[in-house]
Amino acid sequence: MKKKVFSVKKFLIFIFILCLIVCGALVGSYFYLVGHRSSNTETITINIKEGNSYGTIGPVLKENGLIKSELVYKIYVKLNRPENLEAGDYVLKKSYNMEEIIDTLKKGSVNLASTKKITFVEGKNMRYIISNITSTFNITEKEILNKLSDSKYLDSLISKYWFLTDDIKNKDIYYSLEGYLYPDTYEFYETATIEDIFKGMLDNMNNKISKYKEEVKKSNYSIHEMMTLASIIELEAGTASDRKGVAGVFYNRLKDNWSLGSDVTTYYAEKIDNYSRDLKMSELNSCNKYNTRSTCMAGKLPISPICNPGLESIVAAFEPTKHNYYYFVADKNGKTYFTKTYNEHNNKCNQLKRDGLWINYTS
Repeated sequence: MKKKVFSVKKFLIFIFILCLIVCGALVGSYFYLVGHRSSNTETITINIKEGNSYGTIGPVLKENGLIKSELVYKIYVKLNRPENLEAGDYVLKKSYNMEEIIDTLKKGSVNLASTKKITFVEGKNMRYIISNITSTFNITEKEILNKLSDSKYLDSLISKYWFLTDDIKNKDIYYSLEGYLYPDTYEFYETATIEDIFKGMLDNMNNKISKYKEEVKKSNYSIHEMMTLASIIELEAGTASDRKGVAGVFYNRLKDNWSLGSDVTTYYAEKIDNYSRDLKMSELNSCNKYNTRSTCMAGKLPISPICNPGLESIVAAFEPTKHNYYYFVADKNGKTYFTKTYNEHNNKCNQLKRDGLWINYTS
C-alpha cells in the first residue's frame, strides 16, 4: 500500500514538473514571438477598413509577414487592450516587433500623399547617390554602406534580378550596386528605407533593360562586363550619337587585348569626383583594378561599373557600332574624334593642343 502511495506521489510530481516545463516553454515562446525582430527592413503598407479592431487584423498582419503567430498576437492584444484603431493606411516595417506594430497603429493612419521626390542624374557614382539619399530621407550614410556590404541582402537581390550576379560581391569593388541603380526621378514615402529606394531603382532598371535579355545571352561578354562598359561609355562619349561608336572602339581594344585607356576609370580609381582636378601621371600609371590607363589592365575591364549609366549608354554596350576604329579622344567641350591608327590619333591630339582644347595632366 505504501509503495502504491509513493508511486502516485512520484507520478503527480512528474506531472507537476512536466506542466512547469510546458508552461515555461509556452511563456518563453510567447515573449520570443512578441519581441521578435526581423532583419528585413522592408516597409509594408496595409489598409485598415472601417469597423476593424486590433483583434481582427491579425490575418492581415500575418499575410504581410509582419507577425509570425496570429494566436500570440491575439493574446498580446487581449493582455494590453489597445484602443481606438483608426481606419486608413499604415506604413509598417517588417523589422518591427509586436509592440512596435501596436505603437505605430496607435499613432493613427498616415497620409500616403506624404511623399518625397528624388532625382538621380545619369553618369553619377554611388557617392553622389548616397549624398542625395541622406540629404532627402532620414537615412544615414552608415546604413547605406552597411546595406551595400550585407552579403545576405546582396544574395537576395541576385536571386531576384537577372542582371545582378555574384560579381557584385567581389571584395575589391568600391560599391556593390554601382552601375545598377537606374538614374531617374522617383517618388517614395517619407518613411522609405534604403531597401525601398534600392528596390525602386532596381525594378526600374529591370523594366528598362529586360527586353535585351536574349541579346545579352548571345554576347561573349557577361552582363556585369557589359554594364561596366556602359558606365565607361556614359562618361567618355561626348554626345548621345557618339555612344555606340565609343562602344565599338572599346570592344575592338578588348578583342585585341589592348588597354582601354580610359581616363574616367582613373578618376574613379582615385575617387576624384566631378573632375575636380587634372590627373597626375603617377595616377594614370597606377596598377588599380579600375584604372584602364595602366598597362596591367591590358585587355581587361574594371572590376565593376564606375557610375550609373543611362539607357542610351547601356544600349550602346549591348549594340555597339562595328567599325575599325581603335582610338578616340574627347576635347574639353565633349566632342569626340575617332581614328584608326596611333599616328592619326596623335595628330588629332596635337591639333587639340594647338587649338587649346586639350585636357592637360599635372606631373
